[in-house]
Amino acid sequence: MKSTPAFKDHFSGQAGDYEKHRPFYPRELFAWLAANSPGRDLAVDVATGNGQAAIALAEFFDRVIGIDASAAQLKAAQANPRVRYVCEAAEQISLPDASADLIVAAQAAHWFDWPAFAVEARRVLRPGGLLAIWSYGNFVTQAEIGRLAGDFSRDIVGLYWPRERRHVEEGYRNLRLPFPECAVPRFEMQTDWDIESALGYIGTWSAVQRYSKRTGRDPLALLAPLLTAAWGEGRRILNWPLSIKAGHR
Repeated sequence: MKSTPAFKDHFSGQAGDYEKHRPFYPRELFAWLAANSPGRDLAVDVATGNGQAAIALAEFFDRVIGIDASAAQLKAAQANPRVRYVCEAAEQISLPDASADLIVAAQAAHWFDWPAFAVEARRVLRPGGLLAIWSYGNFVTQAEIGRLAGDFSRDIVGLYWPRERRHVEEGYRNLRLPFPECAVPRFEMQTDWDIESALGYIGTWSAVQRYSKRTGRDPLALLAPLLTAAWGEGRRILNWPLSIKAGHR
C-alpha cells in the first residue's frame, strides 16, 4: 500500500481571504490548455484551493475534478455543475489509469512531493494528455510600489517563506515534467485594484501568515503606511507574469 504524503497546509486558516483576494487567471490560458488537450471530457485541477482554475476549466471541459487535501479550502470553493470537488492528496489521485485529458496545478506544484506526483500524473493522464503547471511571483506595477512590495517580501517576511517558495522564484525551472515539454505562449494575470485589495492580497501570502503566527505581530502594519502613501488615490493596474511548464504524455 502507498503511504499518504505529509500535507503541508499553509492556507486552510485563511481559505475565505484566499478566495477574496487572489487575482484571476486569464481566460486565454484555459482556452490554450483545452486546444492542446487530446479531448475535452475530463480535466483535473490538482490542489484546486478555492476552485478558481477548476471553474475556469469548466467552460471548456465536460467534467472537471478539483482535488485538494484541505477540506477548509474546498468548503470555500465555488460550486459549478461541471465541477466535482474531492478532498485528497495530489500524490494519490482517486481516478483510473489513463482517464484524464488534462491535469493542471495552478500556483501549487511547488508544495507537492514532486517525484510522487509526477508518477501519479503519468498514470492518470491518457496517451497524449497534457500536464500543465504554473506559478507567479510578485506583481509588476509602478516602480515605487513594486519596490516596496519586493522589499517587504524579502526583508520583512523573507525568513518566513516555506523553503518550497524557491521554486516560484526560479520560475519552476527545477521541477522537471515526466514528459517532454512543449512551447507555451506568454500569459499574465492583470487586475485593477485599490490599495485595500492589494493589501488583502499580500495578507494571503504564506510568509505573512507564518510571521504573524510565530511572532504575534502583523507585518502588514509595517508595510501599509508606506504602500498607501506610494499608491496615492484611486486604482492601479497590477500584472503577474505566469511561469508555465506543459508537456504531453
